[in-house]
Amino acid sequence: MVDSIIPVVVSHGEGRASFSDDNNLIEMLKNEQITLKFDDKNGTLSYPDNPNGSPCGITGMSNTSGRFTIMMPHPERNFRSDQNSWHPKNWGEFGPWYRMFTNTNKYFN
Repeated sequence: MVDSIIPVVVSHGEGRASFSDDNNLIEMLKNEQITLKFDDKNGTLSYPDNPNGSPCGITGMSNTSGRFTIMMPHPERNFRSDQNSWHPKNWGEFGPWYRMFTNTNKYFN
């Protein structure tokens, strides 16, 4: 799912990433611990494209081992195409977030 740009359900503005200092953020970026970011076409990352105002649009992070990941969006709410308010006809039954669940299943089985 690397470099995927896909729609996501955001149900609230909580879940804002915050760091005690810029060094922690820089370290996480350097260690590739940022797993998800809000994005927009212009790179402004202002509301509504960055709904909770997280620095760098961060909305998902993992620990250094990569075994634990936290995220603010709710992909379980739009993994099927018909759960989206609009979707391209070529999506079929499942939208792009379904890959996250199938990838997890493949990894553990």
